[in-house]
Amino acid sequence: MSELQLTILQTLDKEGSIENTLNTFPKLDSQEVQAALNSLLARSKITYKSIEKEKWNLTKEAEEIVQNGSHEYRLLETILKLEHLKISEVGNVLGPAGKTGQARAFKNGWISKNGDELVVSDKLDKSQLPSDETSTELKEVQETGTLKDAKKLSELKKRKLVTVSKILSFKVEKGPEFSLEIEKLETDITSDMVISGNWENAKFKPYNFNSEGVYPDSGALHPLMKVREEFRQIFFSLGFSEMPSNQYVETGFWNFDTLFVPQQHPARDLQDTFYIKDPLVAGAPEDKTYMKNIKDVHEGNAFGSIGYRYPWNEEESLKLVLRTHTTAISSRILHELAKDPKPSRLFSIDRVFRNEAVDATHLAEFHQVEGVLADYDLTLGDLIGFMEDFFGKMGVKDLRFKPTYNPYTEPSMEIFSWHSGLGKWVEIGNSGMFRPEMLEPMGLPKNLRVLGWGLSLERPTMIKYGVSNIRELLGHKVSLDFIETNPAARLDEDLV
Repeated sequence: MSELQLTILQTLDKEGSIENTLNTFPKLDSQEVQAALNSLLARSKITYKSIEKEKWNLTKEAEEIVQNGSHEYRLLETILKLEHLKISEVGNVLGPAGKTGQARAFKNGWISKNGDELVVSDKLDKSQLPSDETSTELKEVQETGTLKDAKKLSELKKRKLVTVSKILSFKVEKGPEFSLEIEKLETDITSDMVISGNWENAKFKPYNFNSEGVYPDSGALHPLMKVREEFRQIFFSLGFSEMPSNQYVETGFWNFDTLFVPQQHPARDLQDTFYIKDPLVAGAPEDKTYMKNIKDVHEGNAFGSIGYRYPWNEEESLKLVLRTHTTAISSRILHELAKDPKPSRLFSIDRVFRNEAVDATHLAEFHQVEGVLADYDLTLGDLIGFMEDFFGKMGVKDLRFKPTYNPYTEPSMEIFSWHSGLGKWVEIGNSGMFRPEMLEPMGLPKNLRVLGWGLSLERPTMIKYGVSNIRELLGHKVSLDFIETNPAARLDEDLV
């Protein structure tokens, strides 16, 4: 038992109660007193209530006013002594407080202006000068810690002459187990107690079933990964299989050429795509026939397409890039599917990279959610119907579709949903039917058609967790507490 704990118990035994610990122990810090009280409370020796009180303190400027008088009163005394004072000389009298003193003296009606000089106001009775109320009020605050007139106290606060602090004290009374001694309470039954039988007479510390205990050291899933897992479960529920997506570096051949993106397309410029410097290029694909088919379809010499009618460059296609979309994965998997064509449902969720300026809604690295559905004789109506089923699983019911252009899909559609918070239609994804110029060079049958669609992972995550700046979701500004405390994602509520 500490000396302070014993003193508290002895005071209670003598006085019956302690009405205010600040009066009883004026030299002790309130936190030190509270620590002692909590220890006694845990043993039911005492009960206590907190008493919180405001105390107003003088600033350094206010202390100078108490000692020398307020700025306005000193200005008045100077003008009375000199009978007049040039406005330009006020700063010489009052220093930095000149403007404040002049304004307050005008407000009080003590002085008036005569040209470029200050003089005593005609309304002021020189035989009976006013009192320095500001100085008097500050003296009262200094002595009592407050001011009876709340309006005047508020005025002093506006003038930044006083600041407030909280004073914590306690009212203490005897508890059910009050005594002047503190027995040591056991916390566990030991084997020695059982052998000796001492456990029968031992006093044990009561269990605190409201205590949260020590939080275990553990990792936490990032909100992006929580939403990613929810998307995966939606795909699995619709019969999809996950494509391998761990290859971040691709050749231009798989990232662009197989998707019927021409080599002169703006998306292949340095300002849009990250190119690998070392090594600069990769080896050619093993399937030479497929590579020739890609060359021919780009130049317009195969599969009934006029192509882009330009000389396709093999070296350009072998340049290494950080993949700009996960559709490069879909292209590889569909090429494998051509060996044994059959209806398939595939998806991937992984990182892609774009050479974009970072702002509140854009990053140079983000995640793309992509789905691919291959079957015979599919139509645009199948794509629209499936989009409604897919987004319906996310809680997004009201969709609109707008025609758009993609190099590797035709027809192509942007997907919109009504955002009730913004009060407008917002784009939530892109979709289309893969072009014959992409599918037929792989060797897929003409009537095996492929639907594709994609959306970002970051956007629904930001909406779900109420994040307005993407840099608060990814990067060095992310709060670890935000990651640890947010619950798992559920997409059965309307995201938009």
